Amino acid sequence: MTAYEMNFDGLVGPTHNYGGLSYGNVASQNNSQAVSSPKDAAKQGLAKMKALMEMGFKQGVLAPQERPDVAVLRSLGFTGSDAQVIAKAAKGAMPLLVASCSASSMWTANACTVSPSADTADGRVHFTAANLNCKFHRSIEHPTTSRVLQAMFASEKHFAHHPALPAVSQFGDEGAANHTRFCKGYGEPGVEFFVYGRSAFDSRYPAPQRYPARQTLEASQAVARLHGLGKAGVVFAQQNPEVIDQGVFHNDVIAVGNGEVLFYHQHAFLETDKVLAALSDKLARRGGNFQAVCVPAGTVSVEDAVKSYLFNSQLLTREDGSMLLVVPEECRNNASVWRYLEQLTASNGPIREVKVFDLKQSMQNGGGPACLRLRVALKEQELAAVNPGVVMSPELHDILVAWVDKHYRDRLSEADLADPQLLIECRTALDELTQILKLGSVYPFQMT
Repeated sequence: MTAYEMNFDGLVGPTHNYGGLSYGNVASQNNSQAVSSPKDAAKQGLAKMKALMEMGFKQGVLAPQERPDVAVLRSLGFTGSDAQVIAKAAKGAMPLLVASCSASSMWTANACTVSPSADTADGRVHFTAANLNCKFHRSIEHPTTSRVLQAMFASEKHFAHHPALPAVSQFGDEGAANHTRFCKGYGEPGVEFFVYGRSAFDSRYPAPQRYPARQTLEASQAVARLHGLGKAGVVFAQQNPEVIDQGVFHNDVIAVGNGEVLFYHQHAFLETDKVLAALSDKLARRGGNFQAVCVPAGTVSVEDAVKSYLFNSQLLTREDGSMLLVVPEECRNNASVWRYLEQLTASNGPIREVKVFDLKQSMQNGGGPACLRLRVALKEQELAAVNPGVVMSPELHDILVAWVDKHYRDRLSEADLADPQLLIECRTALDELTQILKLGSVYPFQMT
């Protein structure tokens, strides 16, 4: 049966700014309060989508969220008209206004966890929205994320949607950024790989000391149960707490997998040998040949991996079976990383080509190519059931570029977030976008 892996990239929102909100994300903190360019950020993301589409990969787009989130500010005690709420927050609690304006939903790797129909008990593609409860500015995303996903994947025959897990620390869930799937073919049963940073209930698991471990074992286990995944097709592994303390806030900052290949840093996991053995054994039972590509710490340090986002890359399978690694420009600018990549593609391994993209606006906020996309494996009939309005085409790309030019600002500083006109601009843009993408009414302002 023919099946595809489709990448749905997050469209960067009109309030893209450098708020430095993500403690543990080194790039986010280092660029705090710098002046951003929402227009450049959106166009850089669209350029990547267009390029991958033209290379033959299935590509879609996931809409941004309404920002600032005035309803959240009201829930925190700010009153009056929308403009008054924004003004009061700016005067009395600027950090809360900044959080309510975050465009972090652009990183759709955190939108949800997806299990293809080949793996699930009921034969449907399952989606569980991530609660992202470790960070306030992200914890407010999942209600709209769920509505957008349901508008994109509406067929109950083919798709099942689950609400976010309870928003408590024991069930901290960061979505697909800590989830990878290995398989012989996208339409065949695979092995789903859940990586967690800590256990909420078992003190035997070591925890990082400097930065928080955002994903819990218990959250990963709950998602696996919700999706109806059997034990034979699941592997749970703990992220190395020492690398979390070096800025590896998600597994997709230190490892990436696709098909039968895991590309990872030497220090990515605890008990690495056991993890690799489990993946190899379970994939072999499903007809696959697991291949692990390890990057030695002596070749690329964790620090260089974080600076360059080498592992926050997209590992894609071409039609001929070879693999392409999509990396940010920062990889080419890092001498040790680029030297390694040149050696990697010259070897006879599974990764044969590297493609570089300029994603500076996203990178400065702590998100690379892998952060910007959500992977969904779809069989032909499931692909046909996806809302066609969100499927990238040359025509849609051009329409979205024109939409960005029409609605987005060239520059945005923290002070600009207090401008009540920004909310009007955002709502006007999103109202038009829902018509372009054929989403219906998914935003709170459209439902009042």
